Amino acid sequence: MENKENLLSNIDKVHTTEMGIDRIKRNLKIDTENVVEYCKKKILDNNCNIHKRGKNWYCEVDNIIITVNSYSYTIITAHIKR
Repeated sequence: MENKENLLSNIDKVHTTEMGIDRIKRNLKIDTENVVEYCKKKILDNNCNIHKRGKNWYCEVDNIIITVNSYSYTIITAHIKR
């Protein structure tokens, strides 16, 4: 299992697509200018539980889950934990 430090040390590579921005805003019900910075801040939160399963990192904090591809550092989606 890969160490979460791998994600944290590459936080500057984290990005998303235009479609990803729309999906994240819709799923989290947020209206922020910079979705990527919002997600990075959540990932860097000391309370964030980060684990890797398959090809993705799952970052759980503040009742949300952010999914990041571990190879490209693309934020795939984010959603409210049920």
